[in-house]
Amino acid sequence: MFKTNQIKEVSLNANMLDIPEDKYIRLLDRWKVYQLRNNSSLFRKFLLFLTLVGPGILVMIADNDAGGVITYAQTGAQYGIGFFIPFLILMIPVAYIVQEMTVRLGAVTKRGHAEMIWKRYGKFWGAFSLFDLVVANILTLITEFIGMATGLKVFGVPAWLSVIGGFVVVSSVLIFLKYYTWERIALWIAAGNLFFVPLVILAHPDWSKVISSFATWHIPHGSSFSTFIYIILANLGTTIAPWMLFFQQSSVVDKGLAKIDIPQGQLDTFIGSVIMGIVAISIVILTGSLVFGLPGASGFDINHIMFVLSKSRIGQIGTDLFALGLAEAGLIAAIAITASTSWATGEALDLERSINSRFSKALPFYLSGILSSALAATVVLIPHMPLGLLNLAVQVIATIFMPAAMLFLLMLLNDKEIMGDYVNKPWQNIAAFTIVGILIIANMLYGYTVMFHK
Repeated sequence: MFKTNQIKEVSLNANMLDIPEDKYIRLLDRWKVYQLRNNSSLFRKFLLFLTLVGPGILVMIADNDAGGVITYAQTGAQYGIGFFIPFLILMIPVAYIVQEMTVRLGAVTKRGHAEMIWKRYGKFWGAFSLFDLVVANILTLITEFIGMATGLKVFGVPAWLSVIGGFVVVSSVLIFLKYYTWERIALWIAAGNLFFVPLVILAHPDWSKVISSFATWHIPHGSSFSTFIYIILANLGTTIAPWMLFFQQSSVVDKGLAKIDIPQGQLDTFIGSVIMGIVAISIVILTGSLVFGLPGASGFDINHIMFVLSKSRIGQIGTDLFALGLAEAGLIAAIAITASTSWATGEALDLERSINSRFSKALPFYLSGILSSALAATVVLIPHMPLGLLNLAVQVIATIFMPAAMLFLLMLLNDKEIMGDYVNKPWQNIAAFTIVGILIIANMLYGYTVMFHK
């Protein structure tokens, strides 16, 4: 973290070299990477990986946000550990395939996702994609503050204090920290997502049922088709969402990753994908083992689910860990989503757009994210809001917005003029277009069920 005298020294040196302060700080970070890369010792190579790691793990863990935790918990409570365990394992490569493209695009172009769309496809499509992102981000941020309030409620913290406190933390880390420190602190907060993994061991699930779910994979019986499709869309929306594309590409750019760093960026994203999948599956197994099958379980909201967990084998201590994980999931996702809004707005409107920039020099950049976060926090504090229904709806909306975002990404990744030798390989296009096709089909099925009430 930069101290006051270090900031003054950085500003002075940047002025002497006629380099913007944010770029000078990034140059210093890259110099550390260069020194580590040119040392052949195994320890230095490990330090190099630790230095370059960040955007991939952060975006994937933040993807297991409060809305995701609630969705996974409700999925396990309603459908048990059958269909959705294999489904979530399939989501690991899906998330990796989508997010790996943003690593290459950011490292090759040195431009964020919003800037690339705006400059490559014009103002109309640039404004369209930015509007979609900002709306989806505000809706998703609402679920993050819901998660913080719900999780901390277990410890007697009133909702207004949780929401306001969460907003203050999210705004403070964005305003007062430089990129590298912001990323490191975000990663430490993200580690709290792992709280859900030991809870599965405490739950003592029937592992034979988990394993047999792969051999007997089928659509669950006894539930309406429309509800099933709705839950599928919600789970897809927690795995891949528009904000993730904008966030990781902008993070790669602000971190200063170059073409030579792409392999480390891909490994970073792969590790993040696996962690994301492990946590998601853990939550489904937890509630699928301890809540599924109880009378009315399919209608339980997250508060009821936590109450049931407190009376189960994991006890109050386990429930407290679950609640902490839920609050952490909301906080880390709010940090990431707020940053993605700021980055995208700055890129689209050609503003100063780096977390390395001082607040006074990049006021519009910082305010765009902070105001979106403030709006979401305000909505959560409105009395009698249907927060449980809103959470699932947000995940579905993310899935509906995703095909358009994916198509822009794929067009950029297949643009030889932009990507050169880093264009998508045929198998990557096949996989990515298959994902887009599945999203479109799922959206069409959901539209059919809404229209005909199946």
